[in-house]
Formats: sequence, C-alpha cells, structure tokens
Amino acid sequence: MHLPLTGFRVISVEQYGAGPYGTMFLAQLGADVIKIEPPQKNGKGGGDTARGVGPHYLRENESLYFQAFNLNKRSLTLDLNSAEGQAIFRKLAATSHAVANNMRGDLPAKLGLTYAALADLNPAIVCAHLSAYGRDNARAKWPGYDYLMQAEAGYCALTGDPAGEPQRMGLSMVDFMTGTVMAIGLLAALVDAQRTGTGRDVDTDLLSAAVHQTSYPALWYMNHGTATDRTPRSAHPTATPSQMFRAADGWMFVMCQLPKFWDLMVTRIGHPELAEDARFTTNEARLEHRGALSDALDAIFGQQPVAHWQGLLEGYVPVAPVNSLEAAMDNPWLETTGMRDSVDHPDLPGMQILASPIRLDGQRLPNRAAPLLGADSAAILGDLGYDAAEFTRLRNAGVV
Repeated sequence: MHLPLTGFRVISVEQYGAGPYGTMFLAQLGADVIKIEPPQKNGKGGGDTARGVGPHYLRENESLYFQAFNLNKRSLTLDLNSAEGQAIFRKLAATSHAVANNMRGDLPAKLGLTYAALADLNPAIVCAHLSAYGRDNARAKWPGYDYLMQAEAGYCALTGDPAGEPQRMGLSMVDFMTGTVMAIGLLAALVDAQRTGTGRDVDTDLLSAAVHQTSYPALWYMNHGTATDRTPRSAHPTATPSQMFRAADGWMFVMCQLPKFWDLMVTRIGHPELAEDARFTTNEARLEHRGALSDALDAIFGQQPVAHWQGLLEGYVPVAPVNSLEAAMDNPWLETTGMRDSVDHPDLPGMQILASPIRLDGQRLPNRAAPLLGADSAAILGDLGYDAAEFTRLRNAGVV
C-alpha cells in the first residue's frame, strides 16, 4: 500500500496521551514520526511517562498503555535542555517537515519548538502545539488533564443520571479529540507549506477542543438561553424514544431519531397500538410523556433478551446492545471489519492492537509495534552524520 504521508518527517516532543494519539495517525498514514524522549539517567527512568503506566508491562518501563498511542513511530532519546541536545534537534528539524508537541504552554518557546525558533533553518517547517490552555494567556503555565476539561467544559454536568452526581466519561475523550484536532491543523498547514514554502505555528488546547465539542447545546444556550440538562437513561434531549431500555438480560440503546423509526419500531416489536395512543402520536407528545412511554416500552422489552430485540430491529431501527468493554472487544464484528490487528513486539509476539479507523482504497493501514525507548537513536543520528564513536560519547554524556 502506498501511504499518503510517505516521505514526510514529523518530530514529536510528546508524552502521555493527547499528543501521541494525534501523531500516531500521522505515523499510520506513512509519516516518519520521530518521537523525542528524555534519555535515561544512570540507567534508570527516561522516556515518555506513558511507558511507566501500569498495570500491564512488556518489560520494565515498557507498558502496554504506551503501545496504545505510539504504533509505527521511531524513538530518539535526546536531552533538549542541553546545548548538544539542542544542536542535534535543530539539525534534525532542518530536514523535517513538522514539529509537534504537547508540552505545557510555556515550554515550547523555552525548548525551541516554535516557528520563530526554527524558521531561519527551515522556512517551510510547521510547528504544531497542543497544550492544556494555550500558549498566549494567563493559564499558559498551568498543568492540565482531560478530566479537568470535562469538568470545566460542562461534560460532567451533562453526564449521568439526573438524580445522581456529575460524572465524567469513562474514557479520556478530550485527549483523543484534541490530538485529532492537532493532527488536522498540522496537515492543513503542511499542505499550505508545500504550496508556498512557508510554514507556521498551529495551536490547539484541551479546553478549547472540549468547549468546541459542546456544539449544538452550546449554540442553543448562547442564542436562546436554553440549558441542556441530564436526562434519564442517557436519553436524547429532543428526540424520543432515543435512550437505553432494559431487556430481560441487559440493556440496549434504541434511537428513533426520525418519525419513520418510531413507526417501524412499534410495528416490528408487535405493538402497533402504541402509535395510536394520543400521548405518543408525535415526537412532541412523546417528549411530553417520556416517562409513560419509557414505562410502556420497559414492560415490553423486559419480556425478552437483548438478542431477541436486536434480531427484530437491527437494520430497520437504529439499535445497539449496551456492551461491557469485554463484550465490545470480543464482538465478532471487529474481526469482520478488521478493527482488531496484531503486531510482533520483542516481548510479546502477536500483540493484539486496535487498527486505525482510517481505510485507504478499502484497506486498513499497516501497523508495527511502538518502539522501545531510544531504539532508533543510533540510526537517526547516523543519518545526521554522527559516527559510532560520537554516538557513544553523546550517550555516555546523557545527551541521547
């Protein structure tokens, strides 16, 4: 497969989740993503902090967590706080197309990761920055994480049962969304740099991305003062029935977003009389009487298991089982669509991974395991003209 980013080099000064998630898309699409990581000191530590996140390890300081965000990349250990480390970085940047980072907002300028710092040696370079709150405001020095953004952007107040406590989402979705936004911005600037020969800075931040994803409820509030609240059963705020229902052996999500789905649902479950009930004839009426409708459908759905209702509704009415994570990963559909893949790692041959959601010409993108810490340092420095003796000296000095 010819990958569209083949021939492009991206240096990424990254750690943990958001930045690495975004640059992994670039690596899977063919870019040579060189991940810069702090070198070990006295044989200990070093590397992206994600390498140390448990509970599952391939070897000491090589976690399975790290593999989730760093497939297809190369690893270069480099002390960017040292003069020699900066010299190596600048030499590498001179032959690269982009530099990405997810450092705290005040650090890119200090570490020479900005367009202003690199334009003199590479006018076409694109410098993408992902921070918690941005680089140009009073919060630039603030550390920040996904959960904080879910809280401040209103997600927690919108999630969970109306009578319960605020809840965050079960996954770090703000990290993943922001990493994807960064990758989109980087690619757009890269296309322009290829046309014009001039690069630029591209910025996004966790809070901005989180706020942006509030989308239509935000516009409802900003223009009409309408506040969207939590709903029972994670129901849609305006369409109904569009919520979770309990079947005999578990939960399922049914979504009658359009009038035709309501008509199809009551017919296929064998209760067309519901459509004749004055309380349920229109979406507006059903919304007004949502509680009564939920009770009526609970009484019906509770008589049979989820699989029974799936068999009646799937392909006609939007419906899905509410799976546990285990059931979601063991779903045969993932094998059918190729969303499960395996790669060989030195410590785990046949390691199971998730494939990229992107397909090219109908095919999933190829994958290889995330690199061991510093696995590519010698090769990368060799390409820059450093011989074996110089590499050994730099390693002994803690530069790489």
